Amino acid sequence: MKALAIAATGMSAQQKNLEVISNNIANMSTTAYKASRAEFSDLLYQVDRAAGVSNRGGAAPVPEGIQQGLGVKTAAVRKLHAQGALTQTNNTFDLAIDGEGWFEISGPDGEALYTRAGAFNTNGEGALVTLDGYEVQPGITIPQEAVKITVNESGEVFATYADGNAPTSIGQLSLTNFVNDAGLKAIGGNLFRETEASGAPNTGVAGEGAFGVIRQGYLESANVDPVKEITSLISAQRGYEMNSKVIQAADDMAGTVSKGIR
Repeated sequence: MKALAIAATGMSAQQKNLEVISNNIANMSTTAYKASRAEFSDLLYQVDRAAGVSNRGGAAPVPEGIQQGLGVKTAAVRKLHAQGALTQTNNTFDLAIDGEGWFEISGPDGEALYTRAGAFNTNGEGALVTLDGYEVQPGITIPQEAVKITVNESGEVFATYADGNAPTSIGQLSLTNFVNDAGLKAIGGNLFRETEASGAPNTGVAGEGAFGVIRQGYLESANVDPVKEITSLISAQRGYEMNSKVIQAADDMAGTVSKGIR
């Protein structure tokens, strides 16, 4: 029976859906985490009777044919890049992007990576780095003798010294955006990599054009909606159970036929 195979694809799709939902829930407290959503599409159709073809010579075309669907497949797992809420931390090196844009990070092999998780700190040389020690680009070095660091909305970094003079500019943070954020490849550690689907990076100054502004002392929260995820979880569970009942019903029907033959 085709119903067995069709229902099996439904169970597989709901299992994938459940995995996506569970990952969203697990990352509810991850800084700047972007929720994912499983997208599904129907499989090929088997045509038993074509529409628009005459049933016999000289007759009018058949208005409706017979197309039998063969199930469902996972078409994509889409990252939802809506901005999460900004949470105040009052930490000097916590930076949040209010609006569009990404921080550029120099990866392990010097590769350009991108993140919205602005929980930065300084390493032993005073360079501004991520929690995994990757340098923020363009490189910013914090002077050891600075008593206060200020980052304005445009990303310009100022150092204040104990001599009482006016703050001195020590660097400029830039932001990057993409034509298609959903095309970026998530590689873990709150980092994303450019792909052909995302388009080439466009770098600029915060607050100009389509770029958002930088908020010092804030972090972007995950954009996971717990209520929505629980609702989706229940829906996925019900879908899985219904498909399993279809398999059970199809098996019982096949068993009836087998017993009748005996």
